[in-house]
Amino acid sequence: MPSAPITRSTLRQQLAEALRDEVLAGRLPAGRPFTVKEIAEQYGVSATPVREALVDLAAQGLLDADHHRGFRVQEITLADFTAMVEARTLVIEGIFRTAAFAGGLDRTPEALASVRRRAEAARRAAVAGDLDVLIGYDLRFWRELGEFVGNPYVSEFLDRLRVQCWVFTVPLLRARGADLRGLLWAGHLELVAAIEQGDVAGAERSITAYNAHALALGRALACG
Repeated sequence: MPSAPITRSTLRQQLAEALRDEVLAGRLPAGRPFTVKEIAEQYGVSATPVREALVDLAAQGLLDADHHRGFRVQEITLADFTAMVEARTLVIEGIFRTAAFAGGLDRTPEALASVRRRAEAARRAAVAGDLDVLIGYDLRFWRELGEFVGNPYVSEFLDRLRVQCWVFTVPLLRARGADLRGLLWAGHLELVAAIEQGDVAGAERSITAYNAHALALGRALACG
């Protein structure tokens, strides 16, 4: 079967995802300016889809656009990070207060099995201190979990906050050196187990622990 053609919109999305990965990997450090031309030459594509992808990432809060100098990765402060974690906490608390979470989530066996696989992989990476592997699985885990709520606006908002939180913590974690064992949150499986059992209180405790861990880690890294 022939592969689907790569359309301009598909290329735009692929570039946005690739550049987001570059930011999360720390290869596009915060504050350093770069131009559309530089990125287009790096990926061997025309300027138009690159510009569109960069505009998309700027709209997501990952990049700052400078009309004269191009783009730069947004510099996220500890105050920004704290506000982001507090914002996602408030949204998730609102989800828990709704009857939808208790009985109306789309928890099909297939969806739960997929989330559990992400959780297992994320936990292994977190315990091993493998940051690069953890980021990908952690984001996919939360993204799939967010789909259970059935509200794409809430899911997109929370996903954006998590990406921005990683942008803040990744360079600080890398500055600590290679051994990150014991530093990274590894409660993914406990959360999945609570959801599988319909244990709303248990799920809420897991997510509260997740947010508390994020705040404590962010502050320790920034101030240490």
